Amino acid sequence: MDWMLLPLKRYAEFSGRSRRQEFWMFMLLLLIIWMVAFFGIMVMGAGALSMAGANADGSPRVAGMMGMFASMGIIAVVLGIVWLALLIPTLAVQIRRLHDTDRSGWWIMIYWGPAILSWIVNFAGAANQNTSLIMLGGLCSLLTLIASIVLLVFWCLPGTSGPNRFGPDPMGGVGNLSQTFQ
Repeated sequence: MDWMLLPLKRYAEFSGRSRRQEFWMFMLLLLIIWMVAFFGIMVMGAGALSMAGANADGSPRVAGMMGMFASMGIIAVVLGIVWLALLIPTLAVQIRRLHDTDRSGWWIMIYWGPAILSWIVNFAGAANQNTSLIMLGGLCSLLTLIASIVLLVFWCLPGTSGPNRFGPDPMGGVGNLSQTFQ
């Protein structure tokens, strides 16, 4: 559990290095959080939907439907706040993990650049009903997927042994084995 919470303790620390265990345990924590949230949404949605039901004449109960949409709106706001609260430590641990493999944290932009561009272009295409923009947004989404795979490979690679330009080895090793036995 300590490994899962360590990135929260190092909330906005973008310098230094993070070993694979810290990174993957935090990713597991995020997965658990989002799975619990998803399960909660499903349970609340099913409960609100069953409360909505229908009147005797078969028409939907408006009050129940409004309650369902209101509860979903509240859930969306809460999930948005949680996502924003976890965004900074997530970016920080991802960048520190890149540092451990002796890569600049700016590598993270190969994902975020196309992702943000995709959101903007897709929104503009949908607002203007422009299929060309929507197709361009789809291409940006494909680039985002490819960037995700590249970053996943980087995060899976072992860190450089010994100190590198981003700091000392988080595993405590030294780069030269002859220094170990002096």
